[in-house]
Amino acid sequence: MKPAIWLALVAATLVLPWLPGLPLFWVSLACQIGISAIIAVGLVVLTGVAGMTSFAQASLMGISAYTTALITTKLGISPWLGLPAAMAVTLVVAFAIGSITLRLSGHYLALGTIAWSVSLYYLYANLDLVGRNDGLTGIPPLSLFGQKLIDIRFSAQIIGLSLIGGMIASLHLLDSRWGRAMRSLRGGAVAAASVGVDLGRARMLAFVFAALMAALAGWLFAHMQRVVNPTSFGLVAGIQYLLMAVMGGAAHLPGALLGATAVVLVNNSLQDWLPFLFGAGVSAETIVFGVALVLILQAAPAGLWPVIAPRLSRSHRVAETALTVQTMPKLGAVALRASGLQRRFGGLVAVADLSFTLYQGELLGLIGPNGAGKSTSFNLLSGADHPDAGRVELAGQDVTGCTPQMMARRGLARSFQHARLVPSLSVIENVALGAHLRGHASPLSAILRRDRDEEAHIYAEAARQLARCGLADLADHNATSLALGQQRIVEIARALAAGPSVLLLDEPAAGLRHGEKQSLAALLRQLRDEGMAILLVEHDMEFVMSLADNLVVMDFGTVIATGKPSDVRRNPAVIEAYLGGVA
Repeated sequence: MKPAIWLALVAATLVLPWLPGLPLFWVSLACQIGISAIIAVGLVVLTGVAGMTSFAQASLMGISAYTTALITTKLGISPWLGLPAAMAVTLVVAFAIGSITLRLSGHYLALGTIAWSVSLYYLYANLDLVGRNDGLTGIPPLSLFGQKLIDIRFSAQIIGLSLIGGMIASLHLLDSRWGRAMRSLRGGAVAAASVGVDLGRARMLAFVFAALMAALAGWLFAHMQRVVNPTSFGLVAGIQYLLMAVMGGAAHLPGALLGATAVVLVNNSLQDWLPFLFGAGVSAETIVFGVALVLILQAAPAGLWPVIAPRLSRSHRVAETALTVQTMPKLGAVALRASGLQRRFGGLVAVADLSFTLYQGELLGLIGPNGAGKSTSFNLLSGADHPDAGRVELAGQDVTGCTPQMMARRGLARSFQHARLVPSLSVIENVALGAHLRGHASPLSAILRRDRDEEAHIYAEAARQLARCGLADLADHNATSLALGQQRIVEIARALAAGPSVLLLDEPAAGLRHGEKQSLAALLRQLRDEGMAILLVEHDMEFVMSLADNLVVMDFGTVIATGKPSDVRRNPAVIEAYLGGVA
């Protein structure tokens, strides 16, 4: 969003609460919406972007609220100093919880956050330090220049400014190298790992950021209500906050405000009307919200925001110069060596004694019929799988058993047999993801917008690689909207953006038309001439025979021939196993 829009929102936040004749009840309701929206913004990052469901945000909000309540009531510390203290304590707790819980995935992760929510609720309710079920009272209000900001309209201004700040911080974080890493967690984790993204760190970043947003909301809640007790931080509250994010549109930051507004207003109305239908003391609004959530997910699975607002493409500043070109190792040096690799799956021997050497400036073809073990070999070489026996060396170093992230850090990049692009990223953003390790800006630098020059150079590099691959005109398209062949080329551009010295390509020509194959062949020849080592798995025999300097032929997991394409073509074992008797 443009700065003028944010300035207009700030002005409206400062002016609207003081409009003559505006009922204080509505101002109070706006405060509830604002606090809820802050938590929902964190859930957009955690759930909508990173794909991790959490029911524990209300509990983390409680950590913050109790922290600031304790230090201001027991120690007499200023409420303003309570904010960094509350966020620091919440950060430590979130990191501890995340270190355990983020090892889980899918519904197990959601169940884990439910367990934490229930545990923290009973901790609050049974701990003398925080007043058990009665909670803490007498929490001082915020003050400014000696004046206590007791008027609810002051609270509305502070909450509104905090919400705007939280949304800006979220936008800045998502528009960065770490934002791309977090987006890749939802549908593109394998591809992100192949270019060196630390998936564990990306998951923890999303979890901690959402926790800090909950901490901000907890601090505001404590000093606005001036009393905290376990009721506000239980599992039901956690469900409502998640409902706000999902209902509004879990992948859209404005949806957080829309969802919070809808849930708070509807909940307020239900509390007035449902007692007439079901009697006092029955929390029927939870049932109503459950039914509403199911209906909304059926009618609008992406939430309400995409229904009422058009999808806006993200624009990126592109520098005049790309990233520094990576220096290739010495031509002819050993780039990748496999020695006696073996891999079994139960009684099936997928790879048996695979050995070969790939040199810098060489294009080596790995071919064989279906089921020959090529894909398994590819995974063993790239770190996606580990051999039962044997050794893999990269640039003379033993990398056997290394993860894909470690292989990427050592200069190896790959494409996949089935295109793996991040659905939520555009073409150029997918390619920019490949340059993740070539950037150094921290998440804090991104939030403070100190990473703009680095990001501009990363996007210049992405644009350069797209141009090399002939897809410059498709830079702003959604990646998954492209034809399958084009998606494969985007994968190659992403791999090149990593600046590798060794490139592993798994059937890159599949789905390409004749002209596109010719362009790809020209690109691969150029890369080889620049000194890159390329290992190519391909079913198109004419394509690979015209490109490869040498070939390794596999059948039933075993190497049956090696050598120049002209020699391999005449090999009787290859003719029988792969070429169907046609030389």
